[in-house]
Parts: sequence; C-alpha cells; structure tokens
Amino acid sequence: MTAESRPHPLTLPARWPFDVRRSPIAYGWVIWLLSTVGFLMSVPGQTMGMAVFTDPLMDAFDLSRTQLSTAYFFGTVGSALFLTRGGRWFDRFGARTVIVGASLALGAALVFISLIDFAALPLAAVTGVAVGWFSFPLIMVGYFGVRFAGQGILTSASRNVLLLWFERRRGLVSGLRGIFVSLGFSLAPLLLAFMIDGFGWRGALWVLAAVVGVLFAGFALLLVRDTPESCGLLPDGDSAEQAAASPTLRVVDRTRHEAAADPVFWIYSLALAVHAFFITAVTFHIVSVFEEAGRGRDEALGYFFPAAIVSTSVNLLVSWLADRHRLKPFLIVMLGAFLVGTLGLYRLDATWGFWLMVIGLGSGGGLWGMLSNLSFVRFFGRRHLGEITGLNTSITVFASAIGPLLFSLGLDLFGSYRSTYALCAFIVAGLLVAAVVIRQPDT
Repeated sequence: MTAESRPHPLTLPARWPFDVRRSPIAYGWVIWLLSTVGFLMSVPGQTMGMAVFTDPLMDAFDLSRTQLSTAYFFGTVGSALFLTRGGRWFDRFGARTVIVGASLALGAALVFISLIDFAALPLAAVTGVAVGWFSFPLIMVGYFGVRFAGQGILTSASRNVLLLWFERRRGLVSGLRGIFVSLGFSLAPLLLAFMIDGFGWRGALWVLAAVVGVLFAGFALLLVRDTPESCGLLPDGDSAEQAAASPTLRVVDRTRHEAAADPVFWIYSLALAVHAFFITAVTFHIVSVFEEAGRGRDEALGYFFPAAIVSTSVNLLVSWLADRHRLKPFLIVMLGAFLVGTLGLYRLDATWGFWLMVIGLGSGGGLWGMLSNLSFVRFFGRRHLGEITGLNTSITVFASAIGPLLFSLGLDLFGSYRSTYALCAFIVAGLLVAAVVIRQPDT
C-alpha cells in the first residue's frame, strides 16, 4: 500500500460500526438521505437562517443594520479564505470525518453567538464604552464560524458525498434531494421565526445547536461512508455485471491547479457566485426590501414558499435532463432567469413584479442547484473533487459576503436598493455573454 492510498488516521474504517453490504437497500440511498439532511442542517449557517435573527441580534448587541452587515461581510470573507483547505480535508480525511466535524463546529458556533451579549455587556459596563465596540468583533467571529462550518464545509461535503455514490443517475438523485432541500429552505425562515417567538432568539440558537451539533453529528458518525469502493460496493448500487453492461463516461481526473487554469471552471464558478451575491443580499435584507416596495414582513417571509415551489420543480426537471444533455444551455438559461428576477425586484411594488421575482429567481435557483451539483465533477472528475469544489465554494462564499454589505451601503448612500439591482443586472448580463462565447466540453 502506497503512502498516497493509505487511509488517514482520522478516517474511520468503512465497516465500523457495521458492514453496509448487509443493508437491505442499496446503501447509496442511505447516503442520499444523509446528504439531504446534511444540507438542511446547514440552515443556521445559510443566509436565510441568519437573516431571521438579524433584528433580534441588532437589538441585543446594540448594532445598526449596516454594522451587522459589515460584521457578516468580514466573517463570511474570513471563512471563504479557508474553504479551499476545507475541500482538501474532504479529499484527505473522507466525507464522514468532515461532516461530523463540521456539524460539531456549527453547533459550537451557534452557542458562541448566543452568549455574545453575556460577554459584551459586562465589558461595556466596566470600560464605559458602547456595547457595540465589543459585540461587533464577537459577532464577526460567530459569523465566521457558522459560515465556514455551515454554508461552507457541511454543505460542500454533503453535496460531494452523494456525487461519489452515484454516477449514471447523479442528476436524478441530486434533483430528488433538491425537492426536500428547497422545501426545507423555504420553510426555514418561518420555522425559525416561530422558534424565536416561542423560545427567544437565544433559546432558538440553543435548539439549533443541539439538533445539528449533537443529533445529526451522531447519526453521521454512525451511518455516513466515504465512497462505495471503500465498502466493497460500486456506484449506483450496481453489481459488477451491471457496471460492465452500462458503461458511464469516465472523466479524466484533474487537479485544482489544472481546473483553475481552465476558463470553463471560471464561467461556472462566477455564474454560481453571482447567484450567491444576489440571492444572499436579497434574503439577508428581505424584510427591508419588501418594506421599500410598500409590502409587509408577512409578505416578505411569504415570498420563500412560492419561490421554492418554482425552484424545486425546475431543479427536478433539469436534473433529470442533465444526465442526458450538455450543461452549457442550462447555464445560459440560468443567467437569463436571474435577469428576469432582477426586473421583478425593480418593480416589486406591482403584483406582476412580485411574480417575476418569484419565477425568475426561483427558476434560476433551481438551475443553480443542478449546476452546482454536477458541473465540477463532470468537467474535472472525482479524485480532487473536494479541493476543486472547495475553491468554487470559497469564491461563492466570498460573493455572498459582498452582497448584503453592498445592498446595505446602497440603501445608506442612495436611499434605495435600486442602484444595487442595476449593478446586479449588469454583472449577470456580462456573464451571460461570456457563457455564450466560451467553448465548453461536450459533457
């Protein structure tokens, strides 16, 4: 056994605590379930999760909206700087170790945020300075923790492990997962708001920390397996005879450096990142965005459900189609959908504008989900998937950090979000032209 192939000491044996070959169902479907739940457990690290806590945290920490957005920006940018290394951990240690570690870290970060005012208030009383001087750096550290562990590592590892267990049906199984993820993400703001009303913002954070950092981490430790090959199985639950009779396209495995030198990597990464830039900003300021258009908080939170219906339907359809077609047309349609959604935001004061926003951003989100799942494994292979997707995730998370701050600054400087809508439309239009022009492999 070579040093390169020898399991790392942090990689648990594939047959512990039981041999998955004895499973009554193809074990890839167990991985599908855990991958889906892993996405849902990342909600506290996603913008739609943290956005619901924005107003309570502003009051508890004595921070303005722009100050909290700035802390979110620096915490998110800081996390983005380490996500490529996090992807390397996935390649080196395996999915099980990384998913368990990320779940524990996310739970710890949520507890840390819940205790910030207990530290900041006494320090402010002793020093005689404003509470915000202490709460600002502390919440920045807290945002770093939830963004790195939740949106970054847990999401990426949950996505990648499913791609290793399926090949011929990657699009289909990713689309099926997307149904539950979209539904869960759409309901999350309403559920979190209910939890805050019932338990207070601090109690809600404690409940989330227990669910993700204790319950899910325990299930992942027992049930996740890194690859089918490590368990003596084949992708898609195939037997050796089925695999021989149904050959799949084998992509040459490429390193992160080779991927980063390819324009195809950059057009997909930037297109996926602009979605994060735009959607994260809108989600973070969703109540304020709707208030500017003359709509209330309930309407703002109610946007997520119809958008999720559109996103889920589109994601399932295009994921099924993507197993048989090239990805380039889907990329072009996604960017066009974002332009439609931008127009809807610009005219959110009108009923038709609301539905353009729902259809445009919802369908674009569905296409985004499929492309973020399939593009890098299809173009660059499995062996360095963690590191390559880690680089992409780093770019995406960095973009998601800029969005909320830019929207907040636009509101402060111009008294409206419309200038940032125009900037988003300009960026998306440029990427749309590039997506048409750049040549892509026929995969």
